[in-house]
Amino acid sequence: MRDWELARSFDSASGEVRWERLGDPAAPPVVLLHGTPFSSYVWRGIARALAARRQVYVWDMPGYGSSAKFEGQDVSLAAQGQVFAELLQHWGLTEPDVVAHDFGGAVALRAHLLHGARYGRLALVDPVALAPWGSPFFRLVGENAQVFEQLPPNLHQALVREYISSASSPGLHPLVLERLVAPWLGEQGLPAFYRQIAQADQRFTDEVQERYGSIELPVLVCWGQDDTWIPVAKAQELAGLIPSARLVRIPGAGHLVQEDAPAELTAALTEFLG
Repeated sequence: MRDWELARSFDSASGEVRWERLGDPAAPPVVLLHGTPFSSYVWRGIARALAARRQVYVWDMPGYGSSAKFEGQDVSLAAQGQVFAELLQHWGLTEPDVVAHDFGGAVALRAHLLHGARYGRLALVDPVALAPWGSPFFRLVGENAQVFEQLPPNLHQALVREYISSASSPGLHPLVLERLVAPWLGEQGLPAFYRQIAQADQRFTDEVQERYGSIELPVLVCWGQDDTWIPVAKAQELAGLIPSARLVRIPGAGHLVQEDAPAELTAALTEFLG
């Protein structure tokens, strides 16, 4: 489980971005976006499965995973949408398929609707896309980030473990949980965890929500039936706002569908991507 490494880098306005490409470079491209507080690691199994027939791009957003983390860093949705648009240009991808989870869904939507990024198809997996969003805990931390940054390392680690664990319905394998928690520990990781929550502002989805009706490309909305972070009722609401959207609910899966039901999600994505 420790063999997931992103060997390539891109210098963005928000710091170094680590990324990798899997599969045949001549195959049709698909880009995978992670959410918060995760990294590309959550896509490892599905990325390798898709790479049998596709050219798969994965990346850690600035402030996440193995990418740069530093004081004063802009890791907001506005910044991430711009970085993603720049990455597509860097990769030379003019119209790739895109699969985006959670916070990554908002990043993909902003890049498409505000920055002119073009996609062939777009799959949104339990995305942050509709107001209101943010759990009571998420809002509490966001409003008091400087206080939480003062937590002793052991208490901070326990908080992050509990928070990430709640994204899964059946529960995470201990080694997977360890890997997901690790980027948020230490001198860089601890403040980075609270920084990304503090900069998560609903106004960045409010800016694009009214434009969902203008999306013309094929869209798949996948949702874990047991998602406690973003209720499944939001799935139907979002699918109803996007004219071309098709909705797939995945039973037994929480918010972190990639870990809870990887086979079911891979099947849905494979059918949609063609």
